[in-house]
Amino acid sequence: MLTYCIRKRLLVFSRVKLLNELRQISKLYGTSSDGGSNPTVEMMQLFQRRFFIPPEKHHVVSLLRGRSCAYGPLGVDLKRNILEQWWGSVVRTRPQVFGVSSLHGAEGRSLGEADHLCNQPEMTGERIRLRNSLLPGALKQYIPSLELINRKLPFGLAETGLCYQPEDDDAIGCSSEVTEASLVWFCSFRTSSQWLDYWTRHRLKWWKKLLNHLAFQFALGPSDFTSCDVPNDEINNSAARGVRLLYKFPWGTQTLETLWMLGDTELLRSHQGKITNLQCKDGKRVVVPHVLSVSANMDRGVLAILLNSLQHVQKVDSKQRLHQRTVLKLHPTLAPVKVAVDLGKGSTSELRQVCEGLLHELLDVGISAWPGYLDTTQSSMDKLHTKYDEMGVLFTIMVGENTLENGLLLVRNRDTTVRETMHISEIRRFLLDYISKAENV
Repeated sequence: MLTYCIRKRLLVFSRVKLLNELRQISKLYGTSSDGGSNPTVEMMQLFQRRFFIPPEKHHVVSLLRGRSCAYGPLGVDLKRNILEQWWGSVVRTRPQVFGVSSLHGAEGRSLGEADHLCNQPEMTGERIRLRNSLLPGALKQYIPSLELINRKLPFGLAETGLCYQPEDDDAIGCSSEVTEASLVWFCSFRTSSQWLDYWTRHRLKWWKKLLNHLAFQFALGPSDFTSCDVPNDEINNSAARGVRLLYKFPWGTQTLETLWMLGDTELLRSHQGKITNLQCKDGKRVVVPHVLSVSANMDRGVLAILLNSLQHVQKVDSKQRLHQRTVLKLHPTLAPVKVAVDLGKGSTSELRQVCEGLLHELLDVGISAWPGYLDTTQSSMDKLHTKYDEMGVLFTIMVGENTLENGLLLVRNRDTTVRETMHISEIRRFLLDYISKAENV
């Protein structure tokens, strides 16, 4: 009975804390607690309606705070695509950067921060020590990695994964998850400042590139991404210099990535053995390398890309009537769904067979496709296009009577709304070429 009463009181207490948290977030971000006409509320409701995040409000709260939330089907794929683009730009295209993986348990301390202790008991009854940064894991793998580069500088170790950051005093739970993408760069003292400038330019350019589409500058605000030096009074003793990459959200500017020039302090602290074990070759010199830490909050990055890609496009028709449509103009490499396959007029059973065959053909070559033909809800063509535009779908393919007669499909472009006729045998190559060109920009 006592246990039941305690659990009941804790449940009530948690609900009160949640309500307070939601009120604070609503006030902080200018959102409306009753789901009014506030633009931020409307945007988040759209992302929930279109399968990017679940419908419960606390997922909105987490995402707005720059924390990991549960993601819906499209949100999962969008986040995965962003992480793959990050990995490709930092690791796959650079012979001197290697991927590593470390455990979720904290392996050390970084920048003077205390490890975060969660009150969840292990099997032994002890508290779990959770990492608040990916930096310590990379530093631990520094010595084992030296054989890969024959002890020559510079080189880097990269990792993506969850970290745990304490919430504010009024927040619920003992920790908060953040998806971090980390590059730890080892270089000589004499080049560390130049490398910090290089990686700052590289990362800023990368964020802006995600918002461009082939020759068209569809993104509304690449200039909303900026960089600034960390003020001296915010720099920890372990760091000599810091840079932040910022994005201007509707409610204010927040940090997407932080770059630190750490010197050799953190590396020496992580390895208590002989200094000779840490030394590398910098030309003819033998030195203990200095460390640069580049860490990105990828959950906040997901939100930045979603908000920046969401556009309200106005168009005047032939009768001088003004129309507005909402479209999520994600970069083709990021769009969770490249093409939606849907039914036009004709024999439903036969058209479904064609749709299913086409869908599998696209999936077999790695083109993500949405099975719109499985939806039995009767919708007008305008409502169908509205749905797919808000989902960020690049192309909509309509399979109809002409497809059965002569193999012709109707293909609609998300960004131009132009509809063109194409033979079913050409659609796969067309989509592969389109996505390939987008990846090379």
